[in-house]
Amino acid sequence: MIDISHKDSIMRIAIASGKIRLRKETIEIVKNNDVKKGDVFTIAKIAAINAVKKVPDLIPLCHPIPINNIDIDFDYSDDNTIRVVCTVKSISKTGVEMEALMGVNVALLNIWDVVKMYEKDESGQYPKTVINEVKVDEKIKKI
Repeated sequence: MIDISHKDSIMRIAIASGKIRLRKETIEIVKNNDVKKGDVFTIAKIAAINAVKKVPDLIPLCHPIPINNIDIDFDYSDDNTIRVVCTVKSISKTGVEMEALMGVNVALLNIWDVVKMYEKDESGQYPKTVINEVKVDEKIKKI
């Protein structure tokens, strides 16, 4: 672990995003809230929030830090794509990029999980389902 004891606690914000590409038919099922497993975005949001809080348990060298706010947003980038944006805020000595990335990834995986029955082809494979463009969009320090 890196020694951060000499740093001051300041407001730190990280914004991360990622996309999941699905079949057009699956997107329509999501938009109509007809997914058999439940409300796709509520499930993904709760899972993402839980994941953000678990980062030090999952990434061994991350410091446990206080999380002041987590915001998860969803939008449709196009007819085949859902975009997830995770914003994490903390007043701490180290950044929250890993937390924001974890939130995005877990939200995307949960979307895949609840719609996978609609994404499978006749042999049970997922030829069109892709998670991509996961990245840190912005890192902010407020002194």
